Amino acid sequence: MIKYSYLLLGLYLSIGRLSAAPNSSARDKDFYFPSTGVTVQKQAVLLAIDDYLLPLRENVGTYLSTPKYRKEPVVSPERDNPLAPDQVAAHFYGGVVYSNGKYQMWYYPVGLKEPGDAYHADLKNLTQGPVCYAESNDGIAWTKPDLGQVEVRGSKHNNAIALPDEVIEGVHVFKDDSDADPQRRYKMVYNPWNGKTWVIRTATSADGIHWKAADHFGVDQFIETASLYKFNDLFVVNGQRITFSDGGHPSGRQGRAILSPDFEQWLAGDTTAFSLPEPAKPADRGSHKPYDQVHLGVGAASFGNVAVGLYGLWHNEPGEGDALKRWGWFGYAKTSCDLGLVISNDGLHFREPEKGHVYISRFDTPATPVAGKNYPTILCQSGNGILNVGDETRIYFGRWLNAEYGKGISGEVALAVLPRDRWGALGLNPKDSAHTPAYDNRGSVWSAPIRLPAAGCRILLNADHTRQMTVEISDEKFKLLPGYSGAKAGKSGQESGLDCAIDWSSGDLAALAGQTVRLKINLTKDAETAPRLFAVYLRTD
Repeated sequence: MIKYSYLLLGLYLSIGRLSAAPNSSARDKDFYFPSTGVTVQKQAVLLAIDDYLLPLRENVGTYLSTPKYRKEPVVSPERDNPLAPDQVAAHFYGGVVYSNGKYQMWYYPVGLKEPGDAYHADLKNLTQGPVCYAESNDGIAWTKPDLGQVEVRGSKHNNAIALPDEVIEGVHVFKDDSDADPQRRYKMVYNPWNGKTWVIRTATSADGIHWKAADHFGVDQFIETASLYKFNDLFVVNGQRITFSDGGHPSGRQGRAILSPDFEQWLAGDTTAFSLPEPAKPADRGSHKPYDQVHLGVGAASFGNVAVGLYGLWHNEPGEGDALKRWGWFGYAKTSCDLGLVISNDGLHFREPEKGHVYISRFDTPATPVAGKNYPTILCQSGNGILNVGDETRIYFGRWLNAEYGKGISGEVALAVLPRDRWGALGLNPKDSAHTPAYDNRGSVWSAPIRLPAAGCRILLNADHTRQMTVEISDEKFKLLPGYSGAKAGKSGQESGLDCAIDWSSGDLAALAGQTVRLKINLTKDAETAPRLFAVYLRTD
């Protein structure tokens, strides 16, 4: 059965690539990447952190960015409201959508079953779910509207969403504008308890507030989710599973991905989306062992031809192994978690631009503390909290204060911000006369092959000191095209910016429409400035 499931997985991946392959009508507006089998309309993005679509690099290195953080949470639990479903915690195993000038958020609350002190809640008095909803005009100041859908302690005056399951953990939402049915534009995967473990159920909506849930579980097997997105016409859910390591030995938490071709039926089996090394000795492996693991899997967002995400770098400190003891199965007040950066070109398999790099540190953005205590922070990622709005990339994520139950445990939603798509840059390496004497302050990077749309396109750079860059174009075999290279290479008249248009002395790129080409971006620096390339955009507008 397992072998059969993986054959199906491979079959559907092949179908996804075959369906994405170009046809004559699609070529007018599609960018096509032969090396990945991915087709995307309107815009293709080559990120500096992507060593697959920008593979061949001469004297340039990666310079990862550091986001700016808001110290205060953007959404907090309502500790003093006994009717609030999030009286104890507002966990962001969640999602954010920006649509028609408004931000919408879905998150996972923790409340009290019986009246009590939310600041010192006992484990046995906690309830997880239902899904909660918030909205905002600016993405910073959020309100929790009175939806009147779910009764909590005798009152429906709350922001809970009606779904058929009572106990719920994660919830992930994206808006699928490609769906012809307006009643299914909003798509949700959430994490209900089936009586034995955490599984998934799907739901659809026209407005993100009133939902119709599927009448069955999408996958009736354990998975704790981190993201939902659509990539190359396949629906992907990333999450955490605990399966087996090499040789059938125990495994720690690792990131897995499951698939659906239609958002109705989910394939049996999964694939390894991202994993960290297991200890060399099998006896040292397992979810209760003290080593770094992947919490919740990959929280990824799709940007057309590339997916970018964060994974939980979980510093596991186990309990005593007995869930009835004070330090039970989980390391209360001991385990912590940072967030690492990952990228994918097929929407399934992720890699780190820089191995082991902590992209968002728990020390830089700690959870709101308990006075007089020094509890560790667990950061929780969600790819459905990564979104581009205007000139910003916003990263909504969870901050969980890992206090012992009964002594201040809580969860809140935090925000980090980057200039749009500036996850990291390519820049020239420091000059080292002993090793790079021939480079003389210059370098370059080549792209993977890209078949341009028949309707033509333009090229823009997200870069600093763009005037110290040129863009050349070659055929698929790296042969530079005379009309688009050398003295006729493309240049920008803008010094720096997120959208620096490239102009060509020979005119526009109409002569290359429908052809498969490569880009070569050249960088030079002087004594005063060092250029930085963050992204290359190809657009059909």
